[in-house]
Amino acid sequence: MMDFIVKSGLPEKQRSACIVVGIFQSRKLTAVAERIDAASDGHLSNILRRGDMEGAISQSLLLYNVPGTLADRILLIGCGKERELDDNAYRKIIQQTVTRLKNTSVTEAVCYLSELNIKGRDMHWKVRQAVEVTADMTYQFDQLKSTKTKNKRSLRKFILTVPSRRDLTKAEKATLEGSAIATGVDLAKTLGNLPGNICTPSYLADQAKSMAKKNRAMKVEILEEADMKKLGMGALLSVSQGSRQAAKLITLDYRGGAKTAKPIVLVGKGITFDSGGISLKPGGKMDEMKYDMCGAAAVMGAMAAVSMLNLPVNVVAIVPASENLPDGLASKPGDIVTSMSGQTIEILNTDAEGRLVLCDALSYAEKFDPAVVIDVATLTGAVIVALGRHANGLLSNHPPLVNDLNNASKITGDRVWELPLWDEYQDQLKSNFADMANIGGREGGTITAACFLSRFTKKYHWAHLDIAGTAWKSGEAKGATGRPVPLLVQYILGRSGKKKS
Repeated sequence: MMDFIVKSGLPEKQRSACIVVGIFQSRKLTAVAERIDAASDGHLSNILRRGDMEGAISQSLLLYNVPGTLADRILLIGCGKERELDDNAYRKIIQQTVTRLKNTSVTEAVCYLSELNIKGRDMHWKVRQAVEVTADMTYQFDQLKSTKTKNKRSLRKFILTVPSRRDLTKAEKATLEGSAIATGVDLAKTLGNLPGNICTPSYLADQAKSMAKKNRAMKVEILEEADMKKLGMGALLSVSQGSRQAAKLITLDYRGGAKTAKPIVLVGKGITFDSGGISLKPGGKMDEMKYDMCGAAAVMGAMAAVSMLNLPVNVVAIVPASENLPDGLASKPGDIVTSMSGQTIEILNTDAEGRLVLCDALSYAEKFDPAVVIDVATLTGAVIVALGRHANGLLSNHPPLVNDLNNASKITGDRVWELPLWDEYQDQLKSNFADMANIGGREGGTITAACFLSRFTKKYHWAHLDIAGTAWKSGEAKGATGRPVPLLVQYILGRSGKKKS
């Protein structure tokens, strides 16, 4: 992980390999750039006047040995129109900065972009976002390559500035939070990117054990298939019976709050590879079904961040982990199974397996007497049709929980969009032979999947995040995104803040 530091100081006095300053569109200098321009006797103004840089967000210009300064280089970053500088523009500016720095040989840089004015955002937000975006941009997954891609002279120290020493305490807290979230995102990405022959249910269980060893406030429990059978988890076990990898029900229990405080419970779908089972998926892009455990990766990443920050809250993560493969013992379309809740399910499609492992995990969550339960799952392709790859689908039985998650998404940029959970959709799950079917047809697939889960969440406040569109990218940029770790951690931070106040 990169080393993030905050400091205050004049730009022209910084002894650094590189300092980063902003230029607004139409060649307008930011306040920091004006200081450098004055110290250099108009050096920046002269360069901009020649038309080398207009100041658009996509632009950058690297200068060497600027007169009147002590830095080896000054990187000018386009910030667009000053009045249009919002959350998204700020993140793009930081992304452009890191991309440009990665193409140089600098190992450390002092960045003054955290001093830009962004409407409605304070220093804490700007510093934390810069940390998170920088960590995201510098993530690499090359563990399984025989030749590593790491550059010995890559960026290792990123120094973010604040206007005054009075801002340092707030900025240092933001750096800690950003680093913890970045650590959680990093873990979620790595777990997601690992192939199914390495990241098995047992591997996830081992990772959970390692996490618990690092914090005395965290305990781990792993239920084996025999334990699940005793609990009546027929839905979960119906998915794993076609695999030679044994299913695991993983619980991480973090107790940083009062003993009497009800925990936040996170449930993450952990299908470490999803072939579709007997209802086999098409071959194209099936390799990406290693990402069907990104819900599990996200809740484990969130727990890593909570543990790192030692937050004064109680949080439990439950991961039902299994493979979904075709086999002589695999579930068949038309099979009927009994869930832990006692409700029976007709399996019309074995590729709708995520809800089968989740429903038993959601019933299991009752034992913790939760304040809220949030499940996270790459559940339906339908959510991509509805929302594209920008927003996590959100469905819930509790409007205040929706409001809190919406607020967290606005802070983090890890967006959610609420879909309806109306009773009318429940009719699509009718079965002639069981209490319900596991699919509800093509129409409203994301909603009917959530309707299925809602039948197992009547005893507590619950929200469902469908992350099938946001958990990973395809094509040239193929890889896990680590979402929605920032959203989950911000929600938990918000709960933590309410308890403190």
